[in-house]
Amino acid sequence: MSAPTVKPRLAKIRLHPIKSLDPVCVNEARIGPNGGLELDRAWALYAADGRWVNAKRTAAVQLIRASYAPDVSSVTLTVPGDRRKIPPMTFPFPGDTEGAAEWFSMYFEQTIQVRYARAGFPDDELAAGPTIISTASLEAVCEWFPGMTLEESRRRFRATLEIDAPANVNGAPDEKLPAFWEDQLFAESESSVVRFKIGEVAFEGSNPCARCPVPARDSSSGEGAIGFQARFNELRRLHLPPWAPGERFDHFYRLSTNTRVPSTEAGKLLRLGDLLIVPPRS
Repeated sequence: MSAPTVKPRLAKIRLHPIKSLDPVCVNEARIGPNGGLELDRAWALYAADGRWVNAKRTAAVQLIRASYAPDVSSVTLTVPGDRRKIPPMTFPFPGDTEGAAEWFSMYFEQTIQVRYARAGFPDDELAAGPTIISTASLEAVCEWFPGMTLEESRRRFRATLEIDAPANVNGAPDEKLPAFWEDQLFAESESSVVRFKIGEVAFEGSNPCARCPVPARDSSSGEGAIGFQARFNELRRLHLPPWAPGERFDHFYRLSTNTRVPSTEAGKLLRLGDLLIVPPRS
């Protein structure tokens, strides 16, 4: 069964300039050389053993707050309530990796290297495009976990592009986008893709995004919720929409759609309000 024919629009663009740290909302973003968004996951932290230092490995990452200049030309790093009184510091972004490395080394009490890649550091290198989620899906998760706010849901699942229904002349949605609408953006087989456009940018939907331990934790404190993954897995299974290719779910701890962006799209802009259009399948 196909998904409802509501036309979604691009409602939010959230860059995560430093991998595992806070996002910044922008009005437009340019497609980078690897298919992701420019300045998204542009810095990554590495330990002396060459492994990433991220929220998957240590919840201490989630105690750090990162705030950005409106044009993302600088980042200010702070650790609220830290007993060691790590001083807040501002660094040019993305240029000052050495200065930032000194600050992170002081915080983690070990040598940290900050690396910059113009193509970013995607979690899924085979589907390195932006992740897509609907506002309705995030709201559904809030219903599953009472007390979770919509903004907290956004911070935990860290999608890059959020879609919602277009507004009518009175500012209200013409028709509500259903939860998990984005499940129609990947095909029944991993050997196939769903092609669609957001504005002038062509996308290929790849797969439902498998989640890591991070969504089970409070985004500010890093404190984990007991049984989060099991409850999510069961409720996602029960609420899988009829348009979702069930064959692509070897487990149901999955949310948002991973994408690929053809190299022809590099340099094109995505803007808030752009419509997402899926051409009819032949």
